[in-house]
Amino acid sequence: MKKADIGLIGLAVMGENLVMNMESKGFTVAVFNRTVEKVDHFVNGRAAGKNIIGCHSLEELVANLAKPRKVMMMVKAGAPVDALIDQLLPLLEDGDIIIDGGNSHFPDTIRRTEYVESKGKLYIGTGVSGGEEGALKGPSMMPGGSPAAWKAVKPIFQSICAKVENGEACCDWVGENGAGHFVKMVHNGIEYGDMQLICEAYQLLKDGLGFSNEELHEIFSEWNQTELDSYLIEITRDILGYRDEKGEQTVDMILDKAGQKGTGKWTGIAALDEAVPLTLICEAVFARCLSAQKDERVAASELYKKEIPPFKGDKKAFTESIRKALYASKIVSYAQGYALMRSAAQTYGWNLNYGGIALMWRGGCIIRSVFLGKIKEAFDKNPDLQNLIMDDYFANVMKTLVPDWRQVVAYAVSAGIPVPAFSSALGWFDGYTTERLPANLLQAQRDYFGAHTYERVDAPRGEFFHTNWTGHGGDTAASTYNA
Repeated sequence: MKKADIGLIGLAVMGENLVMNMESKGFTVAVFNRTVEKVDHFVNGRAAGKNIIGCHSLEELVANLAKPRKVMMMVKAGAPVDALIDQLLPLLEDGDIIIDGGNSHFPDTIRRTEYVESKGKLYIGTGVSGGEEGALKGPSMMPGGSPAAWKAVKPIFQSICAKVENGEACCDWVGENGAGHFVKMVHNGIEYGDMQLICEAYQLLKDGLGFSNEELHEIFSEWNQTELDSYLIEITRDILGYRDEKGEQTVDMILDKAGQKGTGKWTGIAALDEAVPLTLICEAVFARCLSAQKDERVAASELYKKEIPPFKGDKKAFTESIRKALYASKIVSYAQGYALMRSAAQTYGWNLNYGGIALMWRGGCIIRSVFLGKIKEAFDKNPDLQNLIMDDYFANVMKTLVPDWRQVVAYAVSAGIPVPAFSSALGWFDGYTTERLPANLLQAQRDYFGAHTYERVDAPRGEFFHTNWTGHGGDTAASTYNA
């Protein structure tokens, strides 16, 4: 009997769909699930008659794999992954490959790569984006881990992933140890930002300009023909046009209390660790946290009653201004996300291909958009680009968007419509493009109360000074911590 090209453990919907995708591309797949009834149900149902081998134990799975054996885990992140690795290692030979396709936290992947390699085996942690449909029809995949493993899995991964117009695969090697899962984490953080920006545009248009859902459906349809052409704008268009069997507009019946699985939080924590101002994505995470405080918000809205004044201007023109503000904020979100990846690459010794990452995100994943093609061009032109907004193309675009962006944020503030992502993005942009910030005063304050020292504009960088501000503070300075 022909041995399987790859084994997959975990037959939840993502795992099943990946198996069906692999088999449709000509690969034989061995499958196992801890609840073995799932294996029989899958093999005798959806997978009947296909090149899929059902296995009732890990030993049987490993025995059915061609060498070097490739075992992909699609199980819940955290302790279950570690437990499964420990069960697999004694069954595998040197050079065999364990793959984690779940949403693992990148420090865990760094640790697991080192551990598995110490046992003579190879390890890959790969981000898989695109949801259930992407898993079946072509996800975006971001693999990292043991470089020696890439050659063996590349034909499978690049066959099953999404492709862009010219046929290029939305999957390539990201880097060592946790690089793949780090890039997937940043992808998810940007996803949080994109979704929050769209929601803020929606609230401005609905509560501020008074558009109906039918009108909003048309607006988002039009926006999807512009630079905002993307999966998230597309599904927003569909959601706003959807009515249930009773004829009710479903979006209006959904409780305004958002959930999250933690990857946005991880991105924010990583940004703090790297001292990268990831302001927009962090605000998107906090916006979800605020939405979860529904009962408190209802009570506060009674205490602080407000009415949004009717919009007096040209609605069509201001709708276009909101579109431009959304686009400008989106550029900032990606600029911040790429800055975080650049910083982490230095910290962890990864050689990230930033243009390649944009290509991986160009198709298959939740943040797929036409816009990512421009990011790829920017980093292909200058791999050492310090920040996306310093690229010629994006700089020229931003200059045309900023006046409308300011107008929209000013309107939202005056009308009492919350736009934390729009406004924090603008705040970052203004800070990043300001030559002299008031941190000189901040440093003076720190030196006054804690003798934390400061640098001077008339002395070489790296030389620190302390002032005895009160005349009785002494000359002893505290150590300096630089983020």
